[in-house]
Amino acid sequence: MTTITTPILREGRELIDPDLFQTLTDRVAVEHGHDPALAGQIVDQALAFLATSAAHAGRPLSPSPLVDHGWHEFILHTRDYAAFCDRVAGRFLHHVPTDPHDPDATGQAAHDTLTYTVDTISAAGFCVDTDLWPTGHHIECSQCHQGCTSSPA
Repeated sequence: MTTITTPILREGRELIDPDLFQTLTDRVAVEHGHDPALAGQIVDQALAFLATSAAHAGRPLSPSPLVDHGWHEFILHTRDYAAFCDRVAGRFLHHVPTDPHDPDATGQAAHDTLTYTVDTISAAGFCVDTDLWPTGHHIECSQCHQGCTSSPA
């Protein structure tokens, strides 16, 4: 008999205190006009993106526009964000906006970067909510809740 095991995928929300997660979710909902459930998904994916970026040594990763809302709200909580960066990355994870005149910031190049980011987050063991990543990707994940890059230094 062969036993097939499925890896347990992590959620980004596991990386911070539930109270901080709720605070960030509430901020995303209010500041960006998202309903609370979507705001929670956004924060979850932002945390997964950041943790993946922290450990990734390849080409730069980029959040989707919706996931970036979660990163923006987290970075405004400077003490919590800095502590998260120290704990998860051992360094500060800088937010580096994309130059709007950069040809890699739009079209197929941007799509390819998002696809690469989704693949990298998934390979890092995080559940990917494909509704928040406009890549055309379909990643099976039964545990999911339904323009910037991370700097490598």
